[in-house]
Amino acid sequence: MHAGQLTITAETAGELVRDQFPEWSALPVRAVASQGTVNAVFRVGEELAARFPLQPADVKVTRRRLEREAQAARELAGSTRFPTPEPVALGEPGRGYPLPWSVQTWIPGEVATPRDLAGSVEFAEDLAEFIGQVRALDTQGRTFRGGGRGGELTAHDAWMETCFERSQGLLDVRRLRRMWAALRQLPRAPADTMTHGDLIPGNVLVAHGRLAGVLDVGGFGPADPALDLVAAWHLLEDGPRRRLREVLGCDDSEWQRGKAWAFEQAVGTVWYYRETNPAMSDMGRATLERLLAGESTAAA
Repeated sequence: MHAGQLTITAETAGELVRDQFPEWSALPVRAVASQGTVNAVFRVGEELAARFPLQPADVKVTRRRLEREAQAARELAGSTRFPTPEPVALGEPGRGYPLPWSVQTWIPGEVATPRDLAGSVEFAEDLAEFIGQVRALDTQGRTFRGGGRGGELTAHDAWMETCFERSQGLLDVRRLRRMWAALRQLPRAPADTMTHGDLIPGNVLVAHGRLAGVLDVGGFGPADPALDLVAAWHLLEDGPRRRLREVLGCDDSEWQRGKAWAFEQAVGTVWYYRETNPAMSDMGRATLERLLAGESTAAA
């Protein structure tokens, strides 16, 4: 999926687990099919997951990032009624794998798709509950750290231009440019709240038609309150989406800004992952279809 991407096999992952954590030496280590774009994931026994970064990076920088992610996961764990992974251990480079890696608790459930529960009001209510419970957590005086989504929309103009150029022949770029020109001007919320930060289908677990857990919580932190509203377009059709908005009590400004973050994320996934991660590319297409359908309805 990425230039210079690292490769790690289940055999190597198992050797690293046994070398560095002999208490788990009897546990089977097996690869997990994942839509993830940041880590290769391996299940260790029944209760643990080992995560190995895919992109080359400096060892010290990677270790600090994993430590920050562990702290974020530790802070979020138990703060909502929905399970999230908890940090267990930090591994070191070895066996030809060049970076630190992490171990966390395994959360059972099936990975959500953009369509399977898109018509479920109950699922929408679960998502709204999770978003609301995360928003209610104390920022402890912290504000958006200035990287990635969650700050100012206009900070993403250069990336969006790249996406529009690379999406020629794949999407209706002229229409998407017009939509972004309107969305990017939306006013910023006055104060940050705590957010999950990446509430896409691949990070949402479901069971029996309900929300069962949320993964990839390392981005948990203060940001635009509208950021987690991306789930409304990534995962829901119109009726359940309206219910999510009703439960959260979103005003027009916040709702439109959530739409803007979903748009920014979706446009990038369609072309970037078209060949290497079809599930992510499909998510982007499904989200854009919902966003553009809403635009057409509003125009009518």
